[in-house]
Amino acid sequence: MKFLNTRIDNLTMEQAVEKIDHMVQTGYNQYVVTPNVDHIVRLEKDMYFRKIYEGASLVLTDGQPLIWFSRLLRTPIVEKISGSDLFPKVCELAAVRGYRIFLLGARAGVAVQAAEKLKKKYKGLQIAGVYSPPYDFENDQKELEKIYDMLKKSQPEILAVGLGTPKQERFFYDHREHMRIPVVLHIGATIDFEAGTVKRAPAWLSRMGFEWLYRLVKEPQRLAKRYLVDDLVILKIVWKYRKKI
Repeated sequence: MKFLNTRIDNLTMEQAVEKIDHMVQTGYNQYVVTPNVDHIVRLEKDMYFRKIYEGASLVLTDGQPLIWFSRLLRTPIVEKISGSDLFPKVCELAAVRGYRIFLLGARAGVAVQAAEKLKKKYKGLQIAGVYSPPYDFENDQKELEKIYDMLKKSQPEILAVGLGTPKQERFFYDHREHMRIPVVLHIGATIDFEAGTVKRAPAWLSRMGFEWLYRLVKEPQRLAKRYLVDDLVILKIVWKYRKKI
């Protein structure tokens, strides 16, 4: 369905996982995006980011504030599905189906920690490989070739990219012709969460729509401008599309 400036697949978590299962079996280089307030603001001004979104095979809503706005606009979204909530469900699926997952992102060593914990948590889960690329790797052809080669040799069914937005989305979209992966998930800080190096907001706080506040308290220097200045544009965007109803 159409929501603000993007398309949304209005699915429950169970339906989303079923869809990803089907995607793994039916194609290549299909990718999932999970818009939150920051993404919606970016989509309003970044045409290349919008192009990436338009090519996504699955668009799932990440963020309780967007759920609230959808109700206000009389186009209710049934469930919040963040990348951090979706990824464990996909790991459960992969463990049952025998799908291999490759983790790309996080700081050196963190993806390895995450992989070990995930394998203990989900019996039978196959981690095809992990790699934490150096800063600015996307501008280093040798690094890019290294990643292409790792993915070609390990042949994962699912690639989980945790590089932060918009870097993670741009990376795969720009280099997808060099890869042949059934499904790609863009999961932000989820690798850090799974490794235990970064603590996620309590579930009750997330349900209330205040996960952003938790993250702001934890990382004020990095997130203050984004959350307290840049993302306030969402109110103008909601008003803009409200007038069209």
